Amino acid sequence: MKVPQGHSSNVKSLLSMQDLKLIGLKSHDSHILMQQLLPLAICGILPKNVKHTITRLCSFFSSICCKFIDPLKFYEFVDEIVVILCELEMFFPPSFFDIIVHVVVHLVREVRLCGLVYLRWMYPVDSI
Repeated sequence: MKVPQGHSSNVKSLLSMQDLKLIGLKSHDSHILMQQLLPLAICGILPKNVKHTITRLCSFFSSICCKFIDPLKFYEFVDEIVVILCELEMFFPPSFFDIIVHVVVHLVREVRLCGLVYLRWMYPVDSI
């Protein structure tokens, strides 16, 4: 995978083939994986309905990380994420979900109260 210089870390160097895990991800790398690479990676692997729901989740994260958000869309975002999480609960076993999954519902409220996400990103601190 080729990305522009400084866009993300070299994913190949973060991959542990022995453990089949990604190791040493920075927060920005996680954002890149979730918002841009995951929808591409699951294209031919998962059933259509599961793929569609995961793609919607990735799109949700991209939407709340935009540099401009229409304040009228906040309520749409809340409704959308609730539906997405309910669909994920239909596709994955209960053991997949832990207490942190419900925090996603609160992200829209956080953006509404605290301001745009890109103004509060910790990428400069994370790279130290």
